[in-house]
Amino acid sequence: METKERKLGIWAKYLYVWVALCILAGTLIGRVYPQLSEHLALLEVAHISIPIAICLFAMIYPIMVQISFGEVKNAIFTPKPIATTLFMNWAIKPFTMAFFAWFFLSVVFAPYLPQGTTLTPLGEIPIVQQYIAGLILLGVAPCTAMVLVWSYLAEGNMAHTLVMTAINSLTMVFLYAPLATFLIGVSGIQVPWMTIALAVLIYICTPLVAGWITRDQVIKRKGMDWFDEKLVPRLGNMSIIALLITLIVLFTYQGEKIVELPAIIGMITVGIFVNILVVFAITYLIAKPIKLGYEDAAPTALIAASNHFEVAIAVATTLFGVNSGAALATVVGVLTEVPIMLFLVWLCKRTRGFFS
Repeated sequence: METKERKLGIWAKYLYVWVALCILAGTLIGRVYPQLSEHLALLEVAHISIPIAICLFAMIYPIMVQISFGEVKNAIFTPKPIATTLFMNWAIKPFTMAFFAWFFLSVVFAPYLPQGTTLTPLGEIPIVQQYIAGLILLGVAPCTAMVLVWSYLAEGNMAHTLVMTAINSLTMVFLYAPLATFLIGVSGIQVPWMTIALAVLIYICTPLVAGWITRDQVIKRKGMDWFDEKLVPRLGNMSIIALLITLIVLFTYQGEKIVELPAIIGMITVGIFVNILVVFAITYLIAKPIKLGYEDAAPTALIAASNHFEVAIAVATTLFGVNSGAALATVVGVLTEVPIMLFLVWLCKRTRGFFS
C-alpha cells in the first residue's frame, strides 16, 4: 500500500513536549481541584466516561475520514497480520501480564507494598492480590480504539488497524470472561456486555460512519486534491489536539491519587511497562520472518501491546469495588499506556528500515 507522509506541523514535531505538559496540567488540576474529578466521574454510562468518550471520538473521527474502504476490503483478506495479532492478544499477552504482575508485586516490590486486606464484594482480599487481579484484567482486554491514533502516528496501515480493532471487539465478547476467570481464579466474572457494546458503538461505529460520510461528500464536492491538501492536514491537527485534551482529562481524574500514592503507582506501572515492551518486541520481531511490510508490522505490534482499559476498569469496579486495589491498577494502566505507546510509535518510525 502506498503511504503518504503525514505532516502534522508543530503539534507532531513537539508532541512529546505537549504530552508532558498536558500530563502535568491534568495532575495539578486533579490535585488542586479534586471535586472536579468527582464531578467528572459521575458523568458515565455503563462505566464509560462521557467526557473521555467525547475526547476519543474527536481523536478517532479525523482518522476514520482518511481511511479508504477499498483498503479495508483488502485488509480483511490479508490473514497474516490478523492471525499474528489474535495469537499475541489471546495466547501470549494475558499470560505474560499475569507473570509480570505476580513477579513484580509479589516478589520484587512485596516488602514495600501494603500487606493488609480490604473488604470487597468478593470478601476480604489482600491488597497486593487486588493489584495483581487488576493488572490481569487489563492484560486480558485487547486493543483500545486509541490504537487507531498510535497506528496513524506511526504511519501504519489504517485499514488493517480498523479491521483488527473490530475483530478484537468481537473476540473479547467470547474470550474475555473465561480467560480472566482462569488467570485470576475468581469465579462468577460477568462479561460487561453493555460496556463492550457501548465501547464498540462510541469508539468504532459512530466515528466510522461519520468519517465515511464526510469523506464521501467532501471528495464529491471538492475533489481528491482539496481533500488531501486542505482537509487532511487540519484533521491531523484535530486528532492530536483531541489526544492532548484526553490526557488532561485522564490525569485530572486521578491527579489526587498520583500525588498521594506515587510509590505504589510507580510499582504497579513497572509490570505494565515491561509487559507492553515484551509483547511489542515479540510481535515486531515476528513480523520480519513472516514477511510483513512496515505498514502492517507497526500496527500489528501496537495493537498487540495495547489494552482495552474501559472494559478492564468496568470489570474491576464491578468485582472488587470502586475503591479497590484492582480498580486502582486498571486506572494506572490507562495513565501508563499513553506515554508508553507514544514511545513505541517513535520506536516504530525509527526502526522502519528494519523491514526494508
